[in-house]
Amino acid sequence: LLASRFRVLVPDLPGHGGSSPLPAAPNMDAYADRVRDVAELEGMLPLAVVGHSMGGLVALRLALRRPGEVTALVLAASAGIESVTRRAEFWIALAGLVRPGRLLSPYRLAIARSPLLRRLVFGSYQVADPAALSERAIDGLLASSGHHTDVVSAGKALVRDDPRVELEAVRCPTLVLWGARDLQVPVADAFEYARRLRAPVRVITDCGHLLVAERPDACAHAIAEFLDRVEELDELPVEAELPG
Repeated sequence: LLASRFRVLVPDLPGHGGSSPLPAAPNMDAYADRVRDVAELEGMLPLAVVGHSMGGLVALRLALRRPGEVTALVLAASAGIESVTRRAEFWIALAGLVRPGRLLSPYRLAIARSPLLRRLVFGSYQVADPAALSERAIDGLLASSGHHTDVVSAGKALVRDDPRVELEAVRCPTLVLWGARDLQVPVADAFEYARRLRAPVRVITDCGHLLVAERPDACAHAIAEFLDRVEELDELPVEAELPG
């Protein structure tokens, strides 16, 4: 949907999809650096960055490390607040060891065609309404997970990375985008991010954590509208105020 208007780059993070794993990293900085390197290779700097879940924290790190290269930032159900709690640490570690996505990937077609399997796999913890997911969305969510090589290192880096004390250093325009019924990363995190970043919040109704797959039209519209507004602000003339 976004590629109809913008040039879009969708990298697999290290250890995910088709990307090689990283050596153990203390936080998300190394992941942000890899995304930046790919963007430079593709001739896309400076750029607007959209990050979902763990990708949101990667996007934040990129904006903090390379402020001159990130023109706008969209945090979609971003990790970084709930993910540093003890409860999240347990579930992230368990998911990294069990790797449910890799187990389910070969059966994604059957899952997409069965209402019962949809509910069992995605349930209310992932999406608000599993029946609303398209077969294409389910294939997209599960296909690449069959190729993951190292999600444990990413999970360990994620739970150690709390960006809240640094958020005031983010200088680019930011949009906080969230699902109203997100049980994995609560909507309270959205408002904390918005407050600290002085950013607007868009909450998508009847939508869970996987909002970009559950409500792609609404998410794409919100992102495009935000980027258009950023572009308009960049084109406004700057008026200097002289003292006195």
